Amino acid sequence: MTRPRFGIVVFPGSNCDHDAYHVAKHVMDRDAVFLWHKDTDLQDSDVIIIPGGFSYGDYLRGGAIAQFSPIITEVRKHAERGGLVVGICNGFQVLTEASLLPGALIRNASRRFVCKEVFLKVENGDTAFTSKLDTSLPMRLHVAHGEGNYYADPDTLKRLEDENRVVFRYTDPTGNPTPESNPNGSSNNIAGIINERGNVLGMMPHPERCSESILGSVDGRGVFESMVDYIIGERVEATA
Repeated sequence: MTRPRFGIVVFPGSNCDHDAYHVAKHVMDRDAVFLWHKDTDLQDSDVIIIPGGFSYGDYLRGGAIAQFSPIITEVRKHAERGGLVVGICNGFQVLTEASLLPGALIRNASRRFVCKEVFLKVENGDTAFTSKLDTSLPMRLHVAHGEGNYYADPDTLKRLEDENRVVFRYTDPTGNPTPESNPNGSSNNIAGIINERGNVLGMMPHPERCSESILGSVDGRGVFESMVDYIIGERVEATA
């Protein structure tokens, strides 16, 4: 059985690609490859990570230009086949611009770039991205963005809530979603969502920056562990 492989997309302006690669390759001890934005070959990747940064300089708005890259066509096909896709920070913006996830990421309510530690409640622990996370305690991760304010129309928000597709929510250290714990003004304190099928995740906080104790938190490692566990489980079922 081959090892789960992570493919990390690299755009001009990506700056968290090596962080994601390091966690997948060295922390998780899995295969990992970089996928240039002009590539049309996903190199047999099981998980596609669209990392944080400023793809194409965030001209127009975050993710607006990146959605037209050749690699995104292949990422869309991968998602349609049921493959895992996770967009982190700028990657979340790309996924909404490419219509792989609903809603949009707009400017922070403060109109300022936010770089700080936040707490997240895992609202849905039964996904390919959260099965290894402790849903009883808030996660401690980092955010760094200027356009992280998740917005969707009331009907879309209701559907996301009703279908349990809000995966992460900003909270205080005790797990309560308060206005003060919301770093960007996101609707319903939303920090991460999944698509209808459950195989595409977008989240603004950075799990890859909180996957080693030397960095002060390992809470993000569970996101990667969950994906690995899911891929291995899928392969066991396929060969049973």
